[in-house]
Amino acid sequence: VAITTRLLVSHLSGIRHYEKDVAKVKEEKEKANRAFKLTKPYQDKEQKEEGGEGIEKTDSVKPRKEHEGEVKSRNSKPGKRDKEFEQEEYYLKEKFGSVIESLKIFKNDPLFFKPGDQFLYSTYGFTLLSAVVERASGQKFTDYMLKMFHDLDMLSTVLDDNEAMIYNRARCYVYNKKGRLVNAPYVDNSYKWAGGGFLSSVGDLLKFGNALLYSYQAGQFKNTNDKLLPGYLKPDTVAMMWTPVPKTEVSWDRDGKYAMAWAVVEKKQQCGCCRQQRHYASHTGGAVGASSVLLILPEELDSEAIDTGLVAPPRGVIVTIICNMQSVSLNSTALKIAREFDKEKWAR
Repeated sequence: VAITTRLLVSHLSGIRHYEKDVAKVKEEKEKANRAFKLTKPYQDKEQKEEGGEGIEKTDSVKPRKEHEGEVKSRNSKPGKRDKEFEQEEYYLKEKFGSVIESLKIFKNDPLFFKPGDQFLYSTYGFTLLSAVVERASGQKFTDYMLKMFHDLDMLSTVLDDNEAMIYNRARCYVYNKKGRLVNAPYVDNSYKWAGGGFLSSVGDLLKFGNALLYSYQAGQFKNTNDKLLPGYLKPDTVAMMWTPVPKTEVSWDRDGKYAMAWAVVEKKQQCGCCRQQRHYASHTGGAVGASSVLLILPEELDSEAIDTGLVAPPRGVIVTIICNMQSVSLNSTALKIAREFDKEKWAR
């Protein structure tokens, strides 16, 4: 079979996640689909009731799991253990010298399906992707990423290296079997730098979101008299990254699809004065003892703003939350915050 980088970045490669038993993965998916069918009538009813507001309501059904990022975290009560974190490979303590070396963890395992046929979130797919970046760039993956973070002025974003002295590094926490808050266990993330191996701050993630949003919108503005600097990425590149990919899924929002490392909800309205979907992109994640989200809600630019060039990108709302606690679902909270700021802006 052939596995492309596009399949890797959209989680269509067939490479396993932490669960090695394909039968268990299929069983979990079937359970999740049955649960969704049971709750869908209530979701549809609430969406109809909210239809006149002009913005979709996606929080009427609690998420089954959030695929984005390092953990498919449940929208659970504090103290409830997440089965996801019962997988032993989350707690590896071996230090790998390179991403090529870390491929040995899964490189001899069978694929779960033919590449391109199904969606399965896979951290190891991103480990392989980082090896591709390393070979293509001729640099260590970690060096390549740290240079990129430096270019983006993300000076607080570093490797999650246990030995290094990192200023303001937070302690991380988990709930034990008795539901008590305890310190997170020691782990070494060198086997998955690309899938959960960096530490960052709220300020740095906002810079990252602004850089993406600027790049996405920079090509839309006209008559700027060449005063508008180019984005870090080409507008078409970000548009491609935020274009939903067929056969993918986003479990917490059935309006969404997975794109290239981002979950995306597209703009859509079928009838006047009825339910409207706003375009947004988000990425949630977590690891042992931590959870996070970065959500980008681009402003819907009118023709006057685009033609006159009186405003400059980035235009929209960016929300990021970092929590030093394991298995905290944050996407719905981030979306509510983004909508409130968006609502206030239009009210003014």
